[in-house]
Amino acid sequence: MPVLTRLIPSPVVVDIRAGALDDLGCVLADERISHSGKLAVAVSGGSGARLRERVAPSLPGADWFEVGGGTLDDAIELAGAMKGGHYDAVVGLGGGKIIDCAKFAAARVGLPLVAVPTNLAHDGLCSPVATLDNDAGRGSYGVPNPIAVVIDLDVIRAAPARFVRAGIGDAVSNVSAIADWELANRVKGERIDGLAAAMARQAGEAVLRHPGGIGDNEFLQVLAEALVLSGIAMSVSGDSRPSSGACHEINHAFDLLFPQRAAAHGEQCGLGAAFAMYLRGAHEESAHMAGVLRRHGLPVLPEEIGFTPEEFFRAVEFAPQTRPGRYTILEHLDLKTDQIKDLYADYVKAIGS
Repeated sequence: MPVLTRLIPSPVVVDIRAGALDDLGCVLADERISHSGKLAVAVSGGSGARLRERVAPSLPGADWFEVGGGTLDDAIELAGAMKGGHYDAVVGLGGGKIIDCAKFAAARVGLPLVAVPTNLAHDGLCSPVATLDNDAGRGSYGVPNPIAVVIDLDVIRAAPARFVRAGIGDAVSNVSAIADWELANRVKGERIDGLAAAMARQAGEAVLRHPGGIGDNEFLQVLAEALVLSGIAMSVSGDSRPSSGACHEINHAFDLLFPQRAAAHGEQCGLGAAFAMYLRGAHEESAHMAGVLRRHGLPVLPEEIGFTPEEFFRAVEFAPQTRPGRYTILEHLDLKTDQIKDLYADYVKAIGS
C-alpha cells in the first residue's frame, strides 16, 4: 500500500502573542503537557531569572534551576540536577544558550521540552539541534523538537535590540541556504525535501519582504513565526539543510577561527548570506538582502562586526572545512584567497554604502 501522508515532527503548542507568558501554566495544563504541575524550569542568571518572580506564581509545583552558561558541561550538570525529580517536562526560560542547554538536558533525562525564549536571536528556539560550547570549540547535538514553544512578544520587545536583530539575519539566511540546497541537487544529485524547502524559504522571504521593524508587534510576530518554521523545516528534512548553507559555514568559520571575537550567530549568518548570494551571481538579490539587513541595523561588511577584510577572506576560504560533506556555493567555486579578495571588492561596490 503506498504511503499517502507522513507525520511531521512539530510542537504540540506554538503560542506567539503579547502576554503569552502569563498563561504558561494554563497552556501546559490544558494541553496535558504537565498534568501534575511538576516542572523543572531552567533559567539564566539574567533575563530568565528576572522573569522568575512573574512566572513562579503560575507554576507552583516547579523546581527552578539556574544555568551558568551555554556549555556542554552546563547541560550535563543540569541533566544531573534534574535526574530523579519525576518531572512532567522541562521548561527552558531565557536566551538561546539556556534553551539549548535545556534541550540537551531534557533529551538526556527523557523529558519533553517547553521552549520559552526571551529573545529571537536565532532559529534554535524550535530546532532539533542544541548548539553547545565544548572543549573542541562548539558542537551541534541532535535532540527532539520542543513539545511547546511559548513566545511573549512583550518580553521580546524588552530584549536587547541586537539579539532580536540577529534573528532577522538568521531567518533571512534561509534564502541563501535553499539556493545552496538547489545547487547541490543540480550538481550532486542531492535529494531536496520539497516541504522542508518550502517552509524554510517562505520563512526567510516573509522576513526579507516585511516592511516593519523590531519595534512593531506585527513584524515581531512574523519573525517569531519564521524562526519556528525554520526549526520545524529542519525536523521535516532530518538535518539542518533547509536553514544552513554557505551562510552558516562562514558563521562557523568565524566561531572556530576567532572564538573570542565572534559576533552573534545571526549577524554572521546574515553577512554570510548576502556575500554567498553575490558569489552565486544573484547580484540584485544580494544587494536587496544587504539593503534589508542594513535597514534593520545588521552588518553587511566584516568591519561592522570587528573583523578586517583579510580575516573575512580567511574565514570564507576556511568555511567549507566546517561542514564536511555539505555542498554549497563555496565548495562549488573552490575559491582561493586572491579570488575571494577580488569577488569581495566587487561585492562591496555592488551593495553600495
